[in-house]
Amino acid sequence: MTVKVEDYFKVYYGVNLELVHLKEDPNGINFVSRTSQNNGISAKVKILPNLNPNPKNTLSVSCGGSVMETFLQEKEYYSGRDIYILEPKIKLTKKQLLYYCLCLKNNKYRFNYGRQANKTLKLIEIPPLNGIPNWVGKIKIPKIPSKKPVLNKKNNLGNVKWEYFQLNSIFNIKGTKTTSLTKLEEKGKGKFPYVTTQATNNGVGNHFNYYTEEGNVITVDSAVIGFASYQDKKFSASDHVEKLIPLFEMNKYNALFIVTLLNKERDRWNYGRKSSQTRLLNLKIKLPINEEDYPDWKFMEEYIKSVSYSISI
Repeated sequence: MTVKVEDYFKVYYGVNLELVHLKEDPNGINFVSRTSQNNGISAKVKILPNLNPNPKNTLSVSCGGSVMETFLQEKEYYSGRDIYILEPKIKLTKKQLLYYCLCLKNNKYRFNYGRQANKTLKLIEIPPLNGIPNWVGKIKIPKIPSKKPVLNKKNNLGNVKWEYFQLNSIFNIKGTKTTSLTKLEEKGKGKFPYVTTQATNNGVGNHFNYYTEEGNVITVDSAVIGFASYQDKKFSASDHVEKLIPLFEMNKYNALFIVTLLNKERDRWNYGRKSSQTRLLNLKIKLPINEEDYPDWKFMEEYIKSVSYSISI
């Protein structure tokens, strides 16, 4: 059994503004566009007199551009072209609203090749309230990470000297102990990450009650695209995961600086050319240096600490 969107929501067009005609204001109101990023928010703009914004606790749905990108807007907001508003007709919790966002996004495949969703949005079928899975009520909604940096200072990458260093001069490069998924499942779910060759979620495919490797290392996928990630906790790994054990005092900040540089090298690992241990040993990366011509670990740490969201790392 399903219900139509219009059964649970009032469906109407948003305020339909153009960002180019608005004045951006960091303390202003959210402007929601057809983007699929940042909860649909592309800017903050100055509030316009005599224009009522879209109400808070509604769903914004992009019916053009990134079609069917759906987000819960918990504050009043302005919206751009092809944004429809879904205002609940019935009382819905935050978790239920987020679930319906997911349901609507899953209809994206129906609107390819320029086909917009504006005429059919209200007729899309969604599960009724009594059809929402039990896990929706049990999930823990994560806190929104703070955008603040650890350090309120700017470090300019152009004001430091750079030099190439062979990777094996700053890391001991070894393979991880491969652990089969069957063995891990026998151990049960737990707190230790299971690092795989995927390039999403920091390379972590699951969490189990078992580990083989110590943390504070960088891992590199040596089978697919050479994706690098920083593992701060003890972990286990699938096949084709290499680990870079630091020969210097590494922390999460300078590690993320190096991870970013390593991921810039991923174009090397195309067309069947893998980032094997041998190739990683011979790889050179360019690093900021200090007055003694050694890698400037302190600068790398402070640079990451100075970027937005670093307080949430």
